[in-house]
Amino acid sequence: MQVNILESKNRLSELVRRAQQGEEVYIANRGMPVVRLTPVNPSPEPTRNVVEWLKRNPLPDTVRRSAAEIDAGITQEREGWD
Repeated sequence: MQVNILESKNRLSELVRRAQQGEEVYIANRGMPVVRLTPVNPSPEPTRNVVEWLKRNPLPDTVRRSAAEIDAGITQEREGWD
């Protein structure tokens, strides 16, 4: 991906995220590439699967709920709508 300097100012967060995900990002001056964004610590693979992420980063016991507790909370909320 290549963007001009002015556009890069407006999209910097997006460009940094893309570079972290492994995409080649170039910033151009008057159409000529002058800078390439590269991550400092490139991740081997972007984390997109929530279940896999939770296996590596488990929730604290204080916030864990069973399926029955979640269902009961949903039912309680729905009953409150009436």
